[in-house]
Amino acid sequence: MGLSGVAVLAGVVVLAGCSSEGDSSPSPSPTAASASASASASASASAAPLAGSWLGTDGGQAVVLMVEGGKASLYATGGTVCNGTAGEEAGMQMIHLTCPTGKKDRTTGMVDSVDAEKLVVTWTGSVGKETYTKADGSVLPSGVPTGALG
Repeated sequence: MGLSGVAVLAGVVVLAGCSSEGDSSPSPSPTAASASASASASASASAAPLAGSWLGTDGGQAVVLMVEGGKASLYATGGTVCNGTAGEEAGMQMIHLTCPTGKKDRTTGMVDSVDAEKLVVTWTGSVGKETYTKADGSVLPSGVPTGALG
């Protein structure tokens, strides 16, 4: 799968993960909302350089890592789906994921470097060091079949 195929996968993953339907939870009180907003702002600030969609490959398979507001998600070809957190921890940028499906070899990662175009993460699992390229996952290219994405 070439880089354009990986970009398509990232766009599809981004669109598949976006849904506001079914959120019937009650609104928090003003005090709880401001405390929650403060915690989110703190997590967002520490993960800001990591924020965005990152594309990589592993043995010819696509790997998509998305970070936003201190939360992280990873999707890999073959059914791996992981969710967790990303941010500063003991002076280092760390990623902690739980993977209910697929391989569980990317559960804890330390960010070696990150800039506007490239992210390098060393995972504690068998994957080791992995390099990702920044992607604009906000727009799905024209002509891409979306199936049930609606």
